Amino acid sequence: MNILIIGAGFSGAVIARLLAEKGHVVAVKDSRNHIAGNCHSERDAESGVMVHKYGPHIFHTNEKKVWDFVTSYMEFIPYINRVKSTAKGAVYSMPINLHTINQFFGKTFNPEEAKQFITKQGDNSITEPANFEEQALKFVGKDIYETFFKGYTEKQWGLDPTQLPASILKRLPIRFNYDDNYFNHPYQGMPKEGYTVLVERILQHDNITVELNAKVLRNDALQFDHVFYSGPIDEWFGYSEGRLGYRTLDFEEIRGDDIQGCAVMNYPDSEVPFTRIAEHKYFAPWEQTKSSIAFKEYSRACEEGDIPYYPIRLVNEQEMLKKYINLARQEQKVSFVGRLGTYRYLDMDVTILEAMNTAKEFLAKLEKNEPIPAFFVEPI
Repeated sequence: MNILIIGAGFSGAVIARLLAEKGHVVAVKDSRNHIAGNCHSERDAESGVMVHKYGPHIFHTNEKKVWDFVTSYMEFIPYINRVKSTAKGAVYSMPINLHTINQFFGKTFNPEEAKQFITKQGDNSITEPANFEEQALKFVGKDIYETFFKGYTEKQWGLDPTQLPASILKRLPIRFNYDDNYFNHPYQGMPKEGYTVLVERILQHDNITVELNAKVLRNDALQFDHVFYSGPIDEWFGYSEGRLGYRTLDFEEIRGDDIQGCAVMNYPDSEVPFTRIAEHKYFAPWEQTKSSIAFKEYSRACEEGDIPYYPIRLVNEQEMLKKYINLARQEQKVSFVGRLGTYRYLDMDVTILEAMNTAKEFLAKLEKNEPIPAFFVEPI
């Protein structure tokens, strides 16, 4: 089969590789001038630092088969993401752990004492949290919520926390020990030569061609036997039902020799306009570069021409999304994949796992001569 994949990020690259290995001819096209999507990394000429061009990406996963897949193309160096937070004039460890609790409240709690204390801080009058704010108040209480979560959330999403679903807070754990590893997955690391080289190696196959700066129109795509589309689902249909909401990021560059002493420093205070500063030499400490480069991150609503980062998925967007899903199901020879194609927030490991499963299911359906679905993973 002649297959077109629109988008040279992880979704497109993984699907392309697995189908090419089974003898299919795959054309990968991307509208940008580089591969690897928002995971794109490049060497900064002035400092020599490997920069994550669209913000920090730390690889972490529970899935051994995903870890085995990426490490078969490149060595991954063990890396623990230890995030700090500057709040109300002090620096704390994140995610909130026993050290954070003891420092913040001026205590010397052991784990059980801390659990009991935080339970008392929580608002027990809230039985069924209806939004992010209520979930936080019930879970950690007013002081921790207003110090670490409220301002950061308002800046990150551009919304009052009462407008966000309670489920978001489940991604922000609290620990009653001194573990400051931001993630708890067994496999964590950084690709030694950067994400772009990793994706480049995945795409290196005789049956794969890659074309950059290539904007593919919907009618042009349909000349292929099948299309995997990893771009924005609303863009594919010319925004006929309206524009789905995304957040985008602006970056302000900072240069020096050692800017903040860590990879990521959050700034949850509402009066600070940016959300965090990422110092990129700390994402590759084995390289030990003297000069450094960091970026302040400013989150705002995505407008026409911007790069979409995070789908907002507010309740009032569900009807619009359903319309696009219905349109997608009526398409011939097109499958929608990835973060933008399915309008979901996905970590890198989940993106890769879904791409691996999509390729496997696609091949199985071809063999059985079964219809190819518009979605291998349901967007809702």
